[in-house]
Amino acid sequence: MATRQLLAEMTHDFTSAGGTPLALESVGGVDAARRVREGEAFDLVFLAADAIAKLAASGQVLRASQVNLVRSQVAVAIKADATRQDIGTEAAVRQAVLKAASIGYSTGPSGTALLALFERWGILADLQPRLRQAPAGVPVAAQVVRGDVTLGFQQRSEMVGVPGIQVIGDLPAEIAIETIFSGAVCAASQRPDEAFALLADFASPGRDDIKRRHGMAPF
Repeated sequence: MATRQLLAEMTHDFTSAGGTPLALESVGGVDAARRVREGEAFDLVFLAADAIAKLAASGQVLRASQVNLVRSQVAVAIKADATRQDIGTEAAVRQAVLKAASIGYSTGPSGTALLALFERWGILADLQPRLRQAPAGVPVAAQVVRGDVTLGFQQRSEMVGVPGIQVIGDLPAEIAIETIFSGAVCAASQRPDEAFALLADFASPGRDDIKRRHGMAPF
């Protein structure tokens, strides 16, 4: 879901320029990987790089086709009218977490990494009553807007441009959570040459500005 807006825009540009039309379906990463494993007839899949690698190892995608597209950082958001907090250091983030009435985090690798960070800090057990995991496919930003959580952690791309929140920044370098998102050709594809061509387009330098605009760094 972190890449859905980016992929939609790149798909539109690709097809508008005469490329093969693509029907794009965006779902949570856990569901996407499951559906590919179960043999649904997709031509391409876009997921976190480690999830793609697992699909390659089990033969659901063509190993040689995996292309890394973007690096995506986890950002922190609060409601638009809430008091902005300092998250410039690891200590500041830890303090903000400890003070938060409720904390939103996502499914998938970024949420797992965040819980591992809380465990390393020795506060995970104490935080459990205040942790709110967003359902698969639901942005943490939506939890923040509704007031379900006071502090939300998710990929920056999921936060960019969402009305009703303010993104107070990415996690600082010492505790940064970065996800690499990749694309790959599914083994079940009946049009692999066209799928490879689309991946090459998405990975080209001409797409770098779009990727930055969506809150991610070109790979």
